[in-house]
Amino acid sequence: MSTSLKVLTYNIHKGFNVGNRDFILHGIKQAFELIEPDVLVLQEVIGEHEQHQKKHQGWPTSTQIEFLADQLWPHHAYGKNAIYKAGHHGNAILSKYPFVQWDNINVSLMKSASRSLLHGVVNIPDFDLPVHIICVHFGLFSFERKRQIIRLMERIHQHIPDSEPLIIAGDFNDWRIQVDGYFKEKLHVTEVFKQYNGRHAKTFPAWLPLLAMDRIYVRGLELQTCQVLSGSPWTALSDHLPLTAQFNGTI
Repeated sequence: MSTSLKVLTYNIHKGFNVGNRDFILHGIKQAFELIEPDVLVLQEVIGEHEQHQKKHQGWPTSTQIEFLADQLWPHHAYGKNAIYKAGHHGNAILSKYPFVQWDNINVSLMKSASRSLLHGVVNIPDFDLPVHIICVHFGLFSFERKRQIIRLMERIHQHIPDSEPLIIAGDFNDWRIQVDGYFKEKLHVTEVFKQYNGRHAKTFPAWLPLLAMDRIYVRGLELQTCQVLSGSPWTALSDHLPLTAQFNGTI
C-alpha cells in the first residue's frame, strides 16, 4: 500500500515583496492554497511585529502562521529566529497531519544574526514510520554555516534513527554548494533536484534566479517529482522562489 507526501519550502520574506514596498501575505496564502502541499517548510515568518500591525492594511489579526495555516494546515510549529523590540520572526512548519513532537534548536553564533533549526516529527497516513522534517535558515557567512551544519548533524545523529525518513529543507544561503559534501558523507541524504535533474534548482533572486539558495534534502523516502515554482504569481511575492517535491511512502 502506498501514499504520497507533497512538501513545499519557501522563504516568504516576512510577507513583503521585493524592496519591502507592499505587504503581500494574502497573495502568498492564495498561492499556497492553489498548490495545496501536505507540508509547508517556511522561513522568515513573522510571529509578532507591533509596528507592522499598526502600519499595514490587511495585517492579519492572528499570527502569520495561523493566518497562512487557516483550515488547510491545522497543525503548525513556529520557532523564533530573531527577536527584536517590535517583535520576532523565524521558521515555521505547517502540516495537514499531526505532529508527534517538535523542537526549536538555537544555532546562533552572533546576536545580530539569530538562527535556529525547527525540527518537527509528523505522522503521515499509511506511512509505517514518522517523518522527520527540519526547517533550516543558515547564516550569510561561511564560518556561520559550517558551525550550523555541525549542530544540524549533531541533532540528527542524536535524535533521528537511521531507519526513520528525514527531510531537510529551507534557505541554506549556500551559493557555493558547499553543504552537499557534508550531507552526503555524514547524513546520507540526497538533494532532490540534483537527483532528479542532475543540478540544484536556482531560486534567488526570484525575478532572475542565478543562485541555488533553497534546497530539499531527503533520505528514506522515494522521490516522485520536484518543481521550482516560477512565473506568476511567484516572482512578485518574495525575493526567493519556492520549491516543491513529492515523495512516495510504502508499508
